[in-house]
Amino acid sequence: MTNNNDEQKINDEKNVKTENVEEEIVPQCKSCEEHKSRSLRAQADYQNLQKEVEKKRGEWVRLSEAQILEDFIPVYDNFKKAFNHEVDAEKFNNWKKGIEYIMKQFGDILVRYNIEIIKTVGEKFNPELHEAVGEEEVKDIEAGTIAREVESGYKTGDRVIKCAKVIISK
Repeated sequence: MTNNNDEQKINDEKNVKTENVEEEIVPQCKSCEEHKSRSLRAQADYQNLQKEVEKKRGEWVRLSEAQILEDFIPVYDNFKKAFNHEVDAEKFNNWKKGIEYIMKQFGDILVRYNIEIIKTVGEKFNPELHEAVGEEEVKDIEAGTIAREVESGYKTGDRVIKCAKVIISK
């Protein structure tokens, strides 16, 4: 019997040691899993932050470009008006060619920055793109259609930089 009791004691000690080890290891494993989970969340949050910063940086660049171009647009419009003004005197032909060249340069800048001129005459009035500054009776044009353009409008992608000022038909 002594042998059996000794074996029982040894088994009990092994069980106690195993339970003690499990009591120490299980919380440590849980702690490791929590740290691993926090680390993965932190990495994901950092990657999301990087993506958001890049997106914002791109928006800032586009807004900066649009602001600069808003300053150029009135000059471009004035050149268009001057170019469309008919000059009879022969001595002004060279002046007109110079104005045409400047207007082309401004137009090239707009194209380079993906600025589009908003379509007007013959188009249906769209308050998101056009600003109605008047109405007039026009034959052969449906009511609500743009009859004349007073000032050009511009957009880049879906963003309107300047609405086109137009006269619509009654």
